[in-house]
Amino acid sequence: MESQNIRPGHLTAHQTARLLGISLDGVRQLVRRGRLNRSGGSPRQPWYAAEDVTTLILERRASKAA
Repeated sequence: MESQNIRPGHLTAHQTARLLGISLDGVRQLVRRGRLNRSGGSPRQPWYAAEDVTTLILERRASKAA
């Protein structure tokens, strides 16, 4: 269940997964590997900075184009 009171400029784990085209476990793996940092929320419902997610999206597009 997604939090309804999310701060502007942040995304839920579900939104992050959807935008990156990966599963929730994939989001957790990005966090474990240090590629994505939590920026709020709770341990069960973390938030991620939209800017960080955008950076990952652009990196993924660049690597696919190369």
